[in-house]
Amino acid sequence: QVQLVESGGGLVQAGDSLRLSCTASGRIFSYYVMGWFRQVPGKEREFVAAINLSRSYTSYADSMKGRFTISRDNAKNTVYLQMNSLKPEDTAVYYCAVATVRSSRSEDYRYWGQGTQVTVSS
Repeated sequence: QVQLVESGGGLVQAGDSLRLSCTASGRIFSYYVMGWFRQVPGKEREFVAAINLSRSYTSYADSMKGRFTISRDNAKNTVYLQMNSLKPEDTAVYYCAVATVRSSRSEDYRYWGQGTQVTVSS
């Protein structure tokens, strides 16, 4: 069992920055990939970014490239999502998750956090 806890969400204005954190605990041995997804009510869950254990691999959805940066601190079992130049369209619940493979598909992620709300006002 793996537990994931997100934090850092909140209400910001367009153009602002926000950093999300997600800390994993439990039996995480095989879960080399940590990723971020987001979801708006009535919409499909959307891939945001992912990173592997060695940090040699990072992946971003096209709409986030150049604005969002994923990183991780393995000593803390924590992944971060630095979000810059936020837009109202970024408003969503952001979830972190872990997987055994590099993937942008939600189906490939085994454990999920409860999510943190990010609201961007105009």
